[in-house]
Order: sequence, then structure tokens, then C-alpha cells
Amino acid sequence: MSDPDDLEILLTNDDGIHSTGLRALYDALSAYGNVTVVAPATDQSACGRSISHEVDVEERDLGYAVYGTPADCVVAGLAELGPFPDIVVAGCNKGANLGEYVLGRSGTISAAVEAAFFDVPAIATSMYVPAGDTPLSQLDLSSEDYAEATRVTSFLVERALEAGVFDHAAYLNVNVPVADGEPAPVEVTRPSKRYEMDAERNGDSVHLRDRVWESMDPETLPDPNGTDRRAVVEGRISVSPLTAPHSTNHHDALSALAETYTETITSN
Repeated sequence: MSDPDDLEILLTNDDGIHSTGLRALYDALSAYGNVTVVAPATDQSACGRSISHEVDVEERDLGYAVYGTPADCVVAGLAELGPFPDIVVAGCNKGANLGEYVLGRSGTISAAVEAAFFDVPAIATSMYVPAGDTPLSQLDLSSEDYAEATRVTSFLVERALEAGVFDHAAYLNVNVPVADGEPAPVEVTRPSKRYEMDAERNGDSVHLRDRVWESMDPETLPDPNGTDRRAVVEGRISVSPLTAPHSTNHHDALSALAETYTETITSN
């Protein structure tokens, strides 16, 4: 175990500073370094990388409560409120963040992306809760339920920096099953490409539905091997090494089109 004075850790989330998942990670990570909490004062789930121009801040028992988004928290924490960290940890989110389509939607992941733009390594940790038809907000989870999340996040915080993991990844998107006795195995994964959003109009409103969660049976799951969703549903810890900013793909078709722009516009 590392000397607790070795690491500076900035901890944030999108469920809010009073969430059980944040407290569980705070307690676990405090054994590995100095943990500064800068987290939203209220639930900011699914806010993406939304940023504010000005946010109010209050000091709480656990750290700083920011009346803003996870991205606000990371900027405020790195630039002003806390010691500049060796690593940023976001989580633990109640509910999984799986698939390519959540990378820009999740507040948890967006906090890690924001850290990456500061060139600070980051880990976003979320927990898959097979809730069925019960809304996650109605589930009462204990600190013990987050044992798998705290165990693997602590392991990565302690070892990933020295191992050179962040020489090849800007941040890690970690998804874990609910704790169930023995530690689950870790699988290095890629985000699933599944996207099953749809919408239904009802009078003056439109109901948006994410149908991905309707087909999470391990026996019939359509996601291929190697994806984050398959790993977690089958009981493994998913670790996806990701980059920010996203890469670009230069190709001849777009280059040729760009070359004709001025000539085409001026001839019309």
C-alpha cells in the first residue's frame, strides 16, 4: 500500500456530494492519498460536459459542494479549490455508464474528460445495478454494495500511474457489478456501439426511451465479446481505456470537397 501522503486525489461525481457512492470511494481512497472532494451540491446526472460561468461553493464536512455540474467541479477543483492532484476520480455512480453513446452524456465520464484536458489522469467509476423496472432513484444502496467499486478503483489509483497506463489512455471508464462476495475479474474492454433510443409522442409531450436497458439478459445480450456491456452483465469488471480529445479522421473525400468550396460559392 502506498504512503497516504504520496498521492493527491481529486474526487467528484454527478450524483451529488451526499451520495453513498461518493462517500464509499472517499473512505477507501483516503488510505492511498490526500482526497479533496469537489462535488455537485445536487444530483447532476446525465448533464454531460455542461459548464457554468459562475457557481456558488459551500464547504461541507466531506469537502466542497459546488452548485454546478461535474465539469464545473473539476475546473474549480483543479484551478482554484484544491491542491493540484495526481489523479481525478469521478464516482461511484449509481448506475452503469456503458457504450459509446454515453461518453458525452454522462456527468461522471464528463468529469474525467474535463480532467484529461488539464492533462490530469482520471478514472470514472460506475456500478451496474440490475434494477429491472425499479427506477434507480428508488433503490437504497449501502456502502457495502459499492465494495467492488471501491476495491478496483483503489487498485487502479494505487498502481495505474506507475504502471504507465496513462501514457496510453487519458482516462479509464470503469464499470463494476454490485459487490457479491469474491472480487470479480477485470476485463479490458471497448465501449459497445449499441444505440437504441427512440421517442413517442403523447399529446403535447414526447417521451424519450433508452431501450438498451430492456435487453440486458446475459443469455440473449446482443453486445459482442470484448465490449463493456457484455463484461459487466456477465459479472466482470469492465475497464475501457479512452482518449480525449477524440481523434479525427482525415480522408480524401472531405479534402477534395473542401478544395472546391471557394470556387463553388463564388460561381453561384
